[in-house]
Amino acid sequence: MKKTFICLVLTLTIAISQAQTKPMLSTDKLKFYVNSFNKIDTETVKNYVTNDQAFDWLSKNVPLFECPDTTIEKIYYYRWWTFRKHLKQTPDGFVFTEFITQMNHGGKYNTISSALGHHIYEGRWLRNPQYINDYINFWLLIDPKTPKPHLHNFSSWMQDAVYNYYLVNQNKGFVKNLVPALDADYRLWETEKQFPNQMFWQFDVKDAMEESISGGRKDKNIRPTINSYMYGNAVALSKMAALFGNDTLQRRYSAKAKQLKQLVQDSLWDEKATFFKVKQTAKNQLADAREELGYIPWYFNLPDDKAKYAEQWEQLTDTTGFKAPWGITTAERRHPLFRTHGSGHGCEWDGAVWPFATTQTLKGLANLLTGYKNKDGMSAQVFYDELHKYAASHQKRGLPYLGEYQDEKNGYWLKGDNPRSSYYNHSGFADLVINDLVGLKPRSDNKLELYPLIPENQWDWFCLDQVLYHGKLLTIRWDKTGNKYKQGKGLQIFADGKAIANSKELKHIVVKMP
Repeated sequence: MKKTFICLVLTLTIAISQAQTKPMLSTDKLKFYVNSFNKIDTETVKNYVTNDQAFDWLSKNVPLFECPDTTIEKIYYYRWWTFRKHLKQTPDGFVFTEFITQMNHGGKYNTISSALGHHIYEGRWLRNPQYINDYINFWLLIDPKTPKPHLHNFSSWMQDAVYNYYLVNQNKGFVKNLVPALDADYRLWETEKQFPNQMFWQFDVKDAMEESISGGRKDKNIRPTINSYMYGNAVALSKMAALFGNDTLQRRYSAKAKQLKQLVQDSLWDEKATFFKVKQTAKNQLADAREELGYIPWYFNLPDDKAKYAEQWEQLTDTTGFKAPWGITTAERRHPLFRTHGSGHGCEWDGAVWPFATTQTLKGLANLLTGYKNKDGMSAQVFYDELHKYAASHQKRGLPYLGEYQDEKNGYWLKGDNPRSSYYNHSGFADLVINDLVGLKPRSDNKLELYPLIPENQWDWFCLDQVLYHGKLLTIRWDKTGNKYKQGKGLQIFADGKAIANSKELKHIVVKMP
């Protein structure tokens, strides 16, 4: 009864806030995109929000956005349009699927945990919190009670994602109820996948990165993936414990994070290659391949702010490294085993472009640019160019499309027309626009921080509207000349329609929330 009351109060509060705040952007553009996406869709699978309901649901739930880059703008809405396709209402609440079709390796309700972190990061911007609340509760409270739990079928940064979800809505009651389960989940990972040296191992397939150059389906390697995830999870648990004055838990996870950070830097850093790599336990040595997973430590701000670590990012813009016409490759292009494991027969991570990894790398790059002094030539322009390329890659035969993985030279989706790949919910995009490109950085205090990564003179205008943050509906609007919105020049930020910040320049800003 108490839980129901809290949910009703929260929903009512959101409804009142939305009713009192008139959108600064109309929903006309959203309607245009939804209608165009619906027209090209056969809708062979229907879940909670069908195509004919998509506009109404999206207009009530997702931030509105417009910008001069029509490729990024269109795919922003396309990704929300595909995301709602995966929302399912079940007897255990709402869940999100990864594949639109039924999969043999799926758990209850066809759920799969490999992209769970991406789902929460993306879904944290939905205005109705019930969908993500239910989804998190499903994995932590429902899945463990099933005959064959599926949460640990894949590595996960769930604790980190839950905390970053909290930073958007500040629902302390929701997080407090989950801390015991999140703590138990972390300790279960320690019993399952931790070596005596305190580092975590994983099969590449259980990192959702099978057929890789560095690993194998049966190789218990020490990988930057799971070790970075567990570092991020430990940091998040430490911060969540501090929220509720649990000093014992806070100190425990702070110590775990500190130890794991040092172990990753001491054990997985290749000084000669200047890159974080997989440690192959059978050979007791680092793999000879640079792989995109080496950028994951920055997703969690793990590496120290040192020039030697920042040097790794040079490979991102090197065409013999990871830079390719259609995106960021999952292995360095110069390696002799690059793209040698097949092409579409399995799910090869030996070089093809995977949106799952692109999302992680772009988030890591954004963290480098906004939180580190040592950037080694990386810039907002590099971030923007790669995000634009990522957006442009969402196509097949000239129409919007999202699949599993792509040929790095021509963009061909390597699963072809296999229906399982359509609308593949295994990555993020809207969050990269909101959190990283526009730069809305959620905080634990009562402040709003904006750190945009839009290059100087790239856009004369943009608007992100109806973003629910700390219980307020935000509008972030940039109009360099004042000619677009006719409401003055520069950057303006509004909370529930009230101006709270303005600047002549599009720059880093921190302002107190009303």
